This record gives sequence, structure tokens and C-alpha cells, in this order.
Amino acid sequence: MPHITIAAALLLDNRQNILLVRKRGSPFFMQPGGKIDPGETPEEALIRELNEELQVTIGKDELVPMGCFHDVAANEAQHQLTAHLFRIQRESFTPIPAAEIEEACWFSEEASRDITLAPLTQRQILPLAWPKR
Repeated sequence: MPHITIAAALLLDNRQNILLVRKRGSPFFMQPGGKIDPGETPEEALIRELNEELQVTIGKDELVPMGCFHDVAANEAQHQLTAHLFRIQRESFTPIPAAEIEEACWFSEEASRDITLAPLTQRQILPLAWPKR
């Protein structure tokens, strides 16, 4: 099965809301981030992607490594996904969707589950962000 490696962000505000994005032409909401270019570290790729896709400037010192996660790719059929996940928490973010991002939204634990979530987001990242108490 073909493989994709990305850097992704678990972006949290002070109320523990998670920023999710939806790419143009996709039904899936997911973590912001993207593919790692040749010669880039996951941190460099994530900083670049957040700037390109959401016009958010992040410093390397804000990235807290959460590990590597594996799942099926949401937007590329029959592809396996490896995501280098980094937690970023700020009082607030002002994302401005750009590039291929159609929509960005703040998702809360109490939010309606009516949106379609990417497999990685639904199965691994949300339980990590909001562990059952």
C-alpha cells in the first residue's frame, strides 16, 4: 500500500478547543499540516504548512512532540498515513484559510459530531486530546 508521511498539528486554545481544517473538495475535517518535503524536518514542514494554509506563524519552540501515528489516509484512497504530531497551545489563534484549505473551525468536546472527521482525527487524535475522565 502506498505511504504518505506528514507533519500535523494538534492546535488547542485555552478552552481545549481543537482547530480542524477541511481541504477544498474533501468532506473530511482533520488536523492542519501536510506532507514533508525532501530535506525538511517534520517541525520545518509543519511551520511551513501552517503559514501557507492558515497564515499562522509558529515558532519551533511552540511545538510539543506527541509522537508518530499511523492510519489510513482520508483524501488519498488506498494510502497508508504516518503523521508526526505536534501539540501547539495558545490563548487564541486567528486562522485564515489559504492555499487548498476551504474551511477552518474550532471543534469542542461538546460540539455536535455532525461533521465528517478524518480517520486519524477521529480514532487517534481526539481521544488523545480529550481522554475520558
